[in-house]
Amino acid sequence: MVVLSVGSNGQVFATSAIRGIRFLQILRMLHVDRQGGTWRLLGSVVFIHRQELITTLYIGFLGLIFSSYFVYLAEKDVLGPDGKADFASYADALWWGVITVTTIGYGDTVPQTWMGKIVASCFSVFAISFFALPAGILGSGFALKVQQKQRQKHFNRQIPAAAMLIQCLWRCYAADKSFHSDATWQIYVKSSDTGNNNGNSSTALPSQLGKVSAMFS
Repeated sequence: MVVLSVGSNGQVFATSAIRGIRFLQILRMLHVDRQGGTWRLLGSVVFIHRQELITTLYIGFLGLIFSSYFVYLAEKDVLGPDGKADFASYADALWWGVITVTTIGYGDTVPQTWMGKIVASCFSVFAISFFALPAGILGSGFALKVQQKQRQKHFNRQIPAAAMLIQCLWRCYAADKSFHSDATWQIYVKSSDTGNNNGNSSTALPSQLGKVSAMFS
């Protein structure tokens, strides 16, 4: 039996802690996809387009780093209405860049100088475009993957029908009385001469076999 306790005053709250663990029951939703087809599909699409995703994220990350730094240089000495600088540190500028590039836009930190506004405008157009590209890449990848699976499923349904058709055609052809097969292969007979150097030589018959007819009654 596991007993959970807190460090303050040694109070034991096993019942309340276990009651909070009931939230883990939401993991039962994973039973909907027991075979993991959804995760395999996602992994295959990401793996196929990994080069494009890495390139776009890398360029977008560089734009975030440099644009945040330029905004910090332009706004670090500017005081806000409350008498404090909105971009007091580079971390504040990075926070503004992340909020801007994710199109959340809390509005708690905004550039106030013309130089900062120009940098922010260029950053918004440039970086947001690159960070939006992965969504299009994954969307097209999912569409192509689903279409490929549908074609493969349709092809697999046609294989038994084609095999059955070939078997029926062969039975009809073999049941015909005039059916015959011509053998034109050449038979090699192992030589019994032990005086040869290798001892495993073989000689071919001087002429090919003629027509070997197999009649089916």
